Amino acid sequence: MNTADQYLKAIYLVQKMENGPASTGALADRLEVSPASVNEMIGKLQERGLADHEKYKGVTLTDEGIEQAREALQTYCIIERFLHNVLEVEEFPSEAKALESVIDETVAERLDTIIDREPQCPDCFDAEADMCAELVGSEGEAD
Repeated sequence: MNTADQYLKAIYLVQKMENGPASTGALADRLEVSPASVNEMIGKLQERGLADHEKYKGVTLTDEGIEQAREALQTYCIIERFLHNVLEVEEFPSEAKALESVIDETVAERLDTIIDREPQCPDCFDAEADMCAELVGSEGEAD
């Protein structure tokens, strides 16, 4: 997963929570980056046909952007569940965030064969808690 995927995932989740376009401020807060960084990446995503940005209204993902965001979110869930369920890492959310940018699709697919991922993944992701819904409440207490 690369940086663009992390932005796509964040836009997807903010859109779900706000039930509409994602504001650059909300994205900056969620990603812990500056609004200028968000604007720069949104421009790149728009050039690639993954997002549409309307000044003062926010950003929305295109169909292709939604598909890529869902794949990125699924990879993130796989990492979280592997860290929690297999490695029993107590701080799995922060570790998953650190790892998501370096885990590629092949590694994620192999990790997926080890964990017992829910078939509805990533639709069950809890955007407010920012983690797999199956793991909400278990932070700091791995299996």
